Amino acid sequence: MTIQIGAVAPDFEADTTEGRIRFHDWIGNSWALLFSHPKDFTPVCTTELGTLARLKPEFDKRGVKLIGISVDPVDRHEKWSEDIKETQGYAPNYPMIGDTDLKVAKLYNMLPAETAGGADGRTAADNATVRTVFVIGPDKKVKLVLVYPMTTGRNFDEILRVIDSLQLTAKHRVATPADWKQGEDVIIAGSVSDDEAKTIYPGGWKSPKPYIRIVPQPK
Repeated sequence: MTIQIGAVAPDFEADTTEGRIRFHDWIGNSWALLFSHPKDFTPVCTTELGTLARLKPEFDKRGVKLIGISVDPVDRHEKWSEDIKETQGYAPNYPMIGDTDLKVAKLYNMLPAETAGGADGRTAADNATVRTVFVIGPDKKVKLVLVYPMTTGRNFDEILRVIDSLQLTAKHRVATPADWKQGEDVIIAGSVSDDEAKTIYPGGWKSPKPYIRIVPQPK
């Protein structure tokens, strides 16, 4: 079954490049980004993991922990990190799960539950669906799911933008319009009546249509 937004992220124990973890305990009171890739020592994934390492300070500022996963063993992740550092200028500075028994990939529906065997002998093409992003909140619920094709590298600036929106809308009763960026105007949530909105926004709002109520981003 596909993991839905709003569902509790499945918990698990796993070995990582930074030791064994229980996922929910590792998240703690933070946000988390769980991202998978089909195979170590592949070109697009190499660029992605280097880019994410470079952007880690941006995720840190937002209180978001990063964790990667593939079906490769931990020692292979560690060896590949050397190539990532050499070619991208940054080595992974976050834990990477070695999901050699495919347990987590199946738990998160990245591979069918009936997939037989383990990681040995599997190619990147066999793991094409293990290319997913999950954003998980401090309440351990899934806030975002993105699935990418093997030929398209992920846009982590967009993922940061979505996290900004998720964190803002978790705190304030607003929604963010298309292409919104931090600091730009937002929309009063539809669940807020006009009478209630008047107490929250005594200065009023711009309203090109009655159902579109635009206000500055709340602080």
